[in-house]
Amino acid sequence: MERPLASPHEIRNPEGLPRPSGFSHAVIAQAGRTVYLAGQTAQRPDGTVAGGTMAEQFDLAASNVVLALEAAGAHPQDLVSMQIFVTQIDEYLRASKEVGEAYRRHFGRHYPAMALLEVRRLFDPAAKVELMCIAVTA
Repeated sequence: MERPLASPHEIRNPEGLPRPSGFSHAVIAQAGRTVYLAGQTAQRPDGTVAGGTMAEQFDLAASNVVLALEAAGAHPQDLVSMQIFVTQIDEYLRASKEVGEAYRRHFGRHYPAMALLEVRRLFDPAAKVELMCIAVTA
């Protein structure tokens, strides 16, 4: 089930830039509390990383983002920025359909300003993806 689309923030995608797909070029955050989330990976509560594929790990990392948001009194539609760190960008691109489905399961069709970055490794060597997010609540 997809989450609601409504967001208090203003999305701007100017015509002078390429049409965004799965992200927004600019987000104007409305006044409120800013919530900075630590990087979330596919860690279970015991600290071990679950999921063998990029899509499985993205799904659990996204779930962990939602849990952290809720703990701060925020919701997915409050996200204004997301950075996606992956250890293998080619694997991420091959799994883009499944990753997109997992994204919409947790965040709906709300697309904050986003960046996808390939890194050599993450803190836990078993992790393939890490999500860093900023939200602004009303």
